[in-house]
Amino acid sequence: MSFAEKITGLLARPNQQDPIGPEQPWYLKYGSRLLGIVAAFFAILFGLWNVFSILTLSVSCLVAGIIQMVAGFVVMLLEAPCCFVCFEQVNMIADKVDSKPLYFRAGLYIAMAIPPIILCFGLASLFGSGLILGTGVVYGMMALGKKASAEDMRAAAQQTFGGNTPAQTNDRAGIVNNAQPFSFTGAVGTDSNV
Repeated sequence: MSFAEKITGLLARPNQQDPIGPEQPWYLKYGSRLLGIVAAFFAILFGLWNVFSILTLSVSCLVAGIIQMVAGFVVMLLEAPCCFVCFEQVNMIADKVDSKPLYFRAGLYIAMAIPPIILCFGLASLFGSGLILGTGVVYGMMALGKKASAEDMRAAAQQTFGGNTPAQTNDRAGIVNNAQPFSFTGAVGTDSNV
């Protein structure tokens, strides 16, 4: 059994449909889930550190720590529901979120990660919530989809008009066709043609 098969076996959930789709590479599918699990662990850990800042009478860091810990638990619930086997509704909630488009999860993670950073800007909140923010960005990039091939992008940039006329470009690609080659010129006031 290869390393990739071991990792995918650990991160796969039984009876899970593939919401990401077959067009995403395996390392992106399971890497985003693994990043979410690691982010949730560190968000809970550093959220607890922020909660202990009440000893310095910093109420905003206390609130930020509580929000960060809740965000960590939510991310852990959605990315690794196997950690919450004692709760019956967890799999149903995780399946419901898995059935939504990826941009929903990306927006949820980004929205949960920003308040602790704003309330208590420090290394603990920046690292803990920053990992959740990074997970949201990865899911957002996956929601955008795969980049088109070079041929598809050229075909989209060109537009043919009629049978025998040469291919004309649309106005978005006109800058490239009308561009003049770069040349080196002499200093101002000198004749470079000599």
